[in-house]
Amino acid sequence: MSHHVYIVECSDGSLYTGYTTDVERRVAEHNAGTGAKYTRGRTPVELRHTETFESKGAALSREHEIKGLSRSRKEQLCE
Repeated sequence: MSHHVYIVECSDGSLYTGYTTDVERRVAEHNAGTGAKYTRGRTPVELRHTETFESKGAALSREHEIKGLSRSRKEQLCE
């Protein structure tokens, strides 16, 4: 099973970083309003970046690292 870290851009321009095992399903959940509480009022979201890992621990560590980055650094990842 693959583990993914992703960044979506919300309709208000903010960036949300999350973890999942199925990126397409998770983005669809965000857009349906059943994803993270943060994205519920900020739909639609657009997938901007993904990274894939073999272990959940590695993916969660990377998610934590990305969440600590500045907005400009996150934007660089999305390019």
